[in-house]
Amino acid sequence: MRPLEGLLVLDFSTLLPGPLASLMLAEAGAEVIKIERPGQGDEMRSYEPKVDADSVNFHLLNRGKRSLAIDLKQPAVIETLRPLIERADILIEQFRPGVMARFGLGADAVRAINPGIIYCSITGWGQSGPKSGEAAHDLNYMAETGLLGLTGGTDGAPVLPPILAADIAGGTLPALLNILLALRRRDATGEGATLDIAMGDSMLTFAYWGLGNGLVADQWPTRGGDLVTGGSPRYNIYRTSDDRFVAAAPLEDRFWGAFCDAIELEPEWRSPTAEPARAIRAVAARIATRTADQWAALFAERDVCCSIVVDLREALADPHFRVRGLIDANSSASAVLPSLPVPIDAAFRGPPNGLRPAPALGEYQLE
Repeated sequence: MRPLEGLLVLDFSTLLPGPLASLMLAEAGAEVIKIERPGQGDEMRSYEPKVDADSVNFHLLNRGKRSLAIDLKQPAVIETLRPLIERADILIEQFRPGVMARFGLGADAVRAINPGIIYCSITGWGQSGPKSGEAAHDLNYMAETGLLGLTGGTDGAPVLPPILAADIAGGTLPALLNILLALRRRDATGEGATLDIAMGDSMLTFAYWGLGNGLVADQWPTRGGDLVTGGSPRYNIYRTSDDRFVAAAPLEDRFWGAFCDAIELEPEWRSPTAEPARAIRAVAARIATRTADQWAALFAERDVCCSIVVDLREALADPHFRVRGLIDANSSASAVLPSLPVPIDAAFRGPPNGLRPAPALGEYQLE
């Protein structure tokens, strides 16, 4: 038995943070009914490329769910949805603060019908505070929490992050964590919960070391000036002779010593007292003497915490990920898609390809 079997989730969210959270709940056994606008549905359906009528993204994020198409602006929509609300365990919504209340579906109204429901709101800036009504995307949360300012290219400008960290690590995962905590409390007390998940708040967790250094010692992190922002030879990216890159992270002394031996770094640059910028240049000069493949072979023989930077296609071909079985088949009407790897242990999930494909818009009907 998967641990969430028997639970019902009503998912009013769109795009990425909420749908990924409800996908993980579905993977763990919950029944998920996705509430969508009639005619158009989740905006993610319209993205490219497509498989059948919907985008690949939609298929990846919404397999295993059912779709109920309903106009939330219709009068007394809460009465239409009452049968589902009465038996639901979890509700996820991702509108700006106040929107669900204007539909008549705010937390107070829903919990008046079902006091035991876990009502989870995912927003950018939370349900309160000066920013609570502002529109934003992942890049904005990174910019306004001080994280983007710690990145930098050769011209000194911040670099676009290649991941949607705020959506997933700031929205999806905190929502999932707090939903499970709320369910655990409900098991003991019968009490539901109203959860306020703010992606901006969650991003500050990633700045833990900078917050500590700054608030306690007034040593605020700077771009290119700290251990993990480019200020150390022990945590940096170096170009090889064939214009590829080594991601070197030999932080601890035992790794650093092995790394220095491997690249035959001059003794003067190995010392902790060596000037960091000059030590970085010395390491870069050594890495530039060989190709990526040559370094990969040499590092494979040593414990040095170094990797060759690869693209996504190369990563998926890695025998390690193949052995781990992260990508399994997920059939749609006319194609075989990968299932999205999610951080849920196999012991809590069903068999590979155990979930139905992503739903057609409105295929679930109220009784």
